[in-house]
Amino acid sequence: MRMPRRGLVIQARTRWLLVGLALLFSLVLLMYLLECAPQTDNNGSLPGVVGESMGKEYYQALLQEQEEHYQNRATSLKRQIAQLKQELQEMSDKLKSLQERKSPKVNGMNYQGTKEQTSNDLLEFLHSQIDKAEVSVGAKLPSEYGVIPFESFTSMKVFQLEMGLTRHPEEKPVRKDKRDELVEVIEAGLEVINNPDEEDGQEEDDGVGDRQLYSENDFIEGYYRTERDKGTQYELFYKKMDGMEYRHVTLFRPFGPLMKVKSETVDISRSIINIIVPLAGRTEAFAQFMQNFRDVCIHQDKRVHLTVVYFGQDGLSEVKSILESVARETDFHNYTLVSLNEEFNRGRGLDMGARAWEKGEVLMFFCDVDVYFTAEFLNSCRLNAEPGKKVFYPVVFSLYNPAIVYANQDIPPPVEQQLVHKKDSGFWRDFGFGMTCQYRTDFLTVGGFDLEVKGWGGEDVHLYRKYLHGDLMVIRTPVPGLFHLWHEKHCADELTPEQYRMCIQSKAMNEASHSHLGMLVFRDEIEAHLRKQAYRTNSEPVG
Repeated sequence: MRMPRRGLVIQARTRWLLVGLALLFSLVLLMYLLECAPQTDNNGSLPGVVGESMGKEYYQALLQEQEEHYQNRATSLKRQIAQLKQELQEMSDKLKSLQERKSPKVNGMNYQGTKEQTSNDLLEFLHSQIDKAEVSVGAKLPSEYGVIPFESFTSMKVFQLEMGLTRHPEEKPVRKDKRDELVEVIEAGLEVINNPDEEDGQEEDDGVGDRQLYSENDFIEGYYRTERDKGTQYELFYKKMDGMEYRHVTLFRPFGPLMKVKSETVDISRSIINIIVPLAGRTEAFAQFMQNFRDVCIHQDKRVHLTVVYFGQDGLSEVKSILESVARETDFHNYTLVSLNEEFNRGRGLDMGARAWEKGEVLMFFCDVDVYFTAEFLNSCRLNAEPGKKVFYPVVFSLYNPAIVYANQDIPPPVEQQLVHKKDSGFWRDFGFGMTCQYRTDFLTVGGFDLEVKGWGGEDVHLYRKYLHGDLMVIRTPVPGLFHLWHEKHCADELTPEQYRMCIQSKAMNEASHSHLGMLVFRDEIEAHLRKQAYRTNSEPVG
């Protein structure tokens, strides 16, 4: 058993005190012997020292000096011993206090009561961590740089903004602790759903046998983010294969055990999404957009309204023809075409699309003609936007130029085959805020877009910052079912210097990955190397 450090210090100081006292006793004894020594008639010199008188006075002076030195040392040791006694007394008092707390009776409260009080204090602290975190209400933030985005995950993959050394936008968790964490969270959510308590608001009239139980196969998707000084928040969604109701569970790990924040049933069966698309020209891109709209919204989801806000007259008749053709072939008539005979302004177009809706509250998805989305994304849109509480800002996966990505093929594959999350095929567009799901009343309450912004870029950031400065919670996360298709980008001379810089920057990032751009930059060098290799191969004599 190791002795405490304080005990070692006390032993060392005591040992020095005993040594000092022994030396002091020896000196006093020496002085006594000198005093009692017989007197001599002459002042003899010490042997070997010539011409120097070393009598009794010399020894007395020397002893006096040594005595004073050891008296000072003894005084210092006494002072240190007194300090040690005081510290020992304080430690004794603290130990006594701890023993009293652990005693069977303390002011009428037994040890079990004290233990329960400690547990209550711990729970109170953990719940205070939840209250301080941005779980139930949004936090006012100074800018977009203060947002803590979510990461999204399924039972097999994680879709991440922070890609680490792998630089993979999607991956199976490599680290065991991450895999174990997500498995634990999914199972904890199932425990909450399958064993509800009273505050979950579920009816308990039916027996356990009648209750519909959920399994790992019913887990659809989840989001998580960590506030480093508070804990990790998890948003989990479960759904039966043949049902339309989602179970939403919020968990929070305050650097300790998971704690249930809420468990609720989310019915999205009647949630209509008004998809608003501003457009000017680009009729071929619109025809491709409507093909995806037909497959996803009309044939699969069936709970959408399309609002197209078209600028100018050139191409307007073609857009009308495409919409009418889809309506005839699919019997779909839930669309609105708003025509504006003015210069294109994305913010103005989305604002007009939001105000054109005259049926009260509605969930809006601000979309672009180059965006490809899935039916799963539309449900994510419904699940992560809530009037007066939450707005959804998904991070789009932006695809690179297919002519560069698939340069080794004769022609690029169909669009559906390009929709993969690979670092050489695209990137998470974390600097873009144009695609968003929010309710109409929230959009109007916050003041909508800044309509003074002209041309390309900027209007979406202004709206995003308005929400950050308010009380609504902003859900920011990459989602697997939302893609931005590559298209040729033209940066007009009429743009302001800031807009032009942003446009060029976006154009460069959209073209290709770092490695593919490097291959283009060094293409001549690579071709020269290949020619040399071919020449050497052809020049070698045949054995």
